[in-house]
Amino acid sequence: MSNDNDAPLPEGWEMRTSRSTGMTYYLNMYTKKSQWERPEAPADPGDVRCSHILVKHAESRRPSSWREETITRTKEEALDLLKSYRKQIVSNDASFTDIAMKYSDCSSAKRGGDLGMFGRGQMQQAFEEEAFKLKVGQLSKPIETDSGYHIILRTV
Repeated sequence: MSNDNDAPLPEGWEMRTSRSTGMTYYLNMYTKKSQWERPEAPADPGDVRCSHILVKHAESRRPSSWREETITRTKEEALDLLKSYRKQIVSNDASFTDIAMKYSDCSSAKRGGDLGMFGRGQMQQAFEEEAFKLKVGQLSKPIETDSGYHIILRTV
């Protein structure tokens, strides 16, 4: 019979020993919350911090931005533009922050695309799902929401 403590813990958890009781407990490395029961699923990060670059198109929820009063590009043009930005970032031809500040259609552009900390239920569903899947430092593929197309960089 194998001991459960020999199996690796799901991602984001750490096994610790209580100084007061000597018993084993489990710490969520993201939220710093602990529990006595051995976790069976990866730790929920609680809140995340991401930056993004948004490219709007004529069918976006609000087809205007700080850069353009009326956005007339097609969905295809918006996606192609975003893919070109992503390619520049991945090839180190430009930084995420520089592209966000120059070209993002979100007001977060002035902060290099930084959206700050957010939890579940605060962003559009497709955006949230991708943001919470990313590891810190990871860049998403293009994501479509009612706002337009995004690439997301998980920062915390």
